Amino acid sequence: MFKSKKIILIIPAYNESEGIVDVIQKVDQFRSIYNDSSRQLDYVVINDGSTDNEEEVLNENNINHIELVANLGIGGAVQTGYRYAYFNGYDIAVQYDGDGQHDINSLPQLISTILNDEADFTVGSRFISDSKSEFKSSMSRQTGIRILSKLIQWTARVKIKDVTSGYRAANRKVISQFVKRYPSQYPEPESYMHLFAKSIRVKEIGVNMFERTTGESSINLVKGFGYMFNVSLSILITALLKKE
Repeated sequence: MFKSKKIILIIPAYNESEGIVDVIQKVDQFRSIYNDSSRQLDYVVINDGSTDNEEEVLNENNINHIELVANLGIGGAVQTGYRYAYFNGYDIAVQYDGDGQHDINSLPQLISTILNDEADFTVGSRFISDSKSEFKSSMSRQTGIRILSKLIQWTARVKIKDVTSGYRAANRKVISQFVKRYPSQYPEPESYMHLFAKSIRVKEIGVNMFERTTGESSINLVKGFGYMFNVSLSILITALLKKE
């Protein structure tokens, strides 16, 4: 009997009360066109212990969500979403930012490779040739991204250009892996090392992204230097894992 594919957007959100309704409205508009007998797209917002009125906004607008009683950080919030996806039988889980940076219209490109069983995990990228994204981030961040990309290429022999992208999709195999273990501090770049160690097929896909219009990034210039040092050290340590 034909079984439709169940797809879930994992949307971590911390103090995103100002823009989360607009994000979900765009997702719902896309779902109304995208969903059919062959696929079902749902979403879950992970309220990561927000200190603003995000929980009130989510409840008032009947937005499907999980409220964390404390701030776990991006790693803990996303892993919560992966646990939700796993225990509710989803075939594909997509990480999708709650700040409006990710273009929902790029979703079909991001997951088509997984649906065709050509990859287990895909990365939405601004920096490969088939991306039409005009937003590329600041020059300082682009420099940091290139450094991390080279470091991962040197240690894992695999090149990912947009290593800090949070727009990513995973099949059931990767979902089950992330339920058991998901990096807490530097989940995007560090998780690649764990995936490569498990011989997971990873592919970078061109997507569109926007500059955030609400809230603010958790990484400023000063924090950025510490982030680069710590994540580089984490990648090097993780690289010591033997490939299975």
